[in-house]
Amino acid sequence: MNKIQTKVLIVGAGPAGLATSLALSRYGISHVLVSKYPGTANSPRAHITNQGSMEVFRSLGVEEEVCKVATRSDWMANNVWSTGFSGQEIARLRTWGQGPERKSDYDAASPTSMCNIGQHELEPVLLRVIDSLGIAERKFYHELVSFEQDSNEVVAELRCRETGDLVEVHADYMIGADGGRSMIVENLGLEMLGAMGLGHAANIWLEADLSHLVAHRPGVLYWMMTPGNEYWVGGGTFINVKPWNEWIMLFMYDQERGEPDFSDEALIDRARKLIGDPDVQIKIKAKSKWTINHCVATNYSKGRVHCMGDAVHRHPPANGLGSNTCVQDGFNIAWKLKYVIEGKAGPGLLDSYSEERQPVGKQVVDRAINSVHNMAALNEALNFREGQTRAEGQRELDITFSDTPVGAERRKQLKAAVELQNYQFNCHGVELGQRYKSRAMVSDGTPEPQYRRDPELYYQPTTWPGARLPHAWLERDKEVVSTHDVTGQGQFVLLTGIGGDDWATEVERINAETGLDIKVVRIGHGLDYEDIYGDWMRLREINDDGCVLVRPDHFVAWRSVYKSDDNVRKLDGVIRSVLDLR
Repeated sequence: MNKIQTKVLIVGAGPAGLATSLALSRYGISHVLVSKYPGTANSPRAHITNQGSMEVFRSLGVEEEVCKVATRSDWMANNVWSTGFSGQEIARLRTWGQGPERKSDYDAASPTSMCNIGQHELEPVLLRVIDSLGIAERKFYHELVSFEQDSNEVVAELRCRETGDLVEVHADYMIGADGGRSMIVENLGLEMLGAMGLGHAANIWLEADLSHLVAHRPGVLYWMMTPGNEYWVGGGTFINVKPWNEWIMLFMYDQERGEPDFSDEALIDRARKLIGDPDVQIKIKAKSKWTINHCVATNYSKGRVHCMGDAVHRHPPANGLGSNTCVQDGFNIAWKLKYVIEGKAGPGLLDSYSEERQPVGKQVVDRAINSVHNMAALNEALNFREGQTRAEGQRELDITFSDTPVGAERRKQLKAAVELQNYQFNCHGVELGQRYKSRAMVSDGTPEPQYRRDPELYYQPTTWPGARLPHAWLERDKEVVSTHDVTGQGQFVLLTGIGGDDWATEVERINAETGLDIKVVRIGHGLDYEDIYGDWMRLREINDDGCVLVRPDHFVAWRSVYKSDDNVRKLDGVIRSVLDLR
């Protein structure tokens, strides 16, 4: 049997596994990347890529490559509900931060923009860069057969699905990114809270040029609320894959009424009815079924095995949070593995992975399922009910838009129902605003900042320890960069300003003593970077001579509002605490 020795074994090459592999490759940590499939995703699946993930890609040097393939953000601007593409439009909502009332929130929060990119196009981009870096040993078309761990290593057995040959992998650590039917989670005995199989759905990937029906209202999601079909939101949802000739037709179905006809002819007939244009040519590219789940693991880690992605959080695609959470899981643990493997941190640092990411997973799972329930408000506003005929449904729709007291009341309800969908399509706080509470940060003694607006709808920047570093534009040598560009790269960075030289002296001493490579960045007039717009001064919540210690994943580990001898002396203990150094 062939044997491999490596630092990290990553099982699963979806967004979570690939993000982990890319980060470890950037950090120079050898690892083996395993997938039971011969290649990357063969269909669009996940597609919404939010600012949090784009910041990860920016930090890992693939943002430009992703943007070259993705649909640009201004073509994600509309969410349309109608009786059909060529039918009566019922409502339209500006989405994904593209409306004038939200665009400034999104623009101010991040140096990058969200985009729409199918999983089948994102994964090859990540894999090409991973391969080019030459750090990962790739084992595709290999499946995990078994694994065991002790206090020193994880030993896993892989089987090549083509030849049947076995490979024994000895790894310091293993990542379980093996998807929603995770064998690793099951074998570890991680507890899953929630329920599976709450509903049934189908994804049909098809080609159909709908430019003439959608180009005037560009968007990602078009919801077909067909009168007489009250199940979920009507006949189906069209998800744009490529403007404007590739789509996913998604429809829910009640399995108790029997499985839907999955023949090409039946699916094309369904699509043609929703499109409402008999001249549109339709080609089915792929079809699949899936179920609605609402569950999350109570703990993501056990011993030397750490799980992520769909393996530990399973939920419907509402809010577009799925692959984003997967990518950010991988980015969170990669730098921690680097520090522990290089001997620059104690193993306790890895315990912070589950402490930080499990609450995020639970929030995402709950948010997604709540968003699905919120969709019912649209049907209720229109008085679409189960068992209605198409004529009865159309009559209710006519009443809704009639000059009658009932119509006026329904239109108010419809407006409120559409506004409620902001929790799914403009949920900036859930997308970007997590605050970690774990052993990998140290309190500065200040209370957690209160939210001034709805914490799910709005991101609120803060340098409070545990929060994501606020984005601010800086300038150096006539080049404008973000605070996120001067942090990350696998390094801890201490941000300070005028009068903060003592921090730099202390960091130099700590680096010499511990072998760490903490970087000091001074922001202010005449320093390393100019605060050209005063954004950093407005957001930093410290004095000029204070400091913000930023982790490699752009989260704040600690801060000191002002410089004092006592506070400077605290820095050594803070770093040792965060990194579990004794």
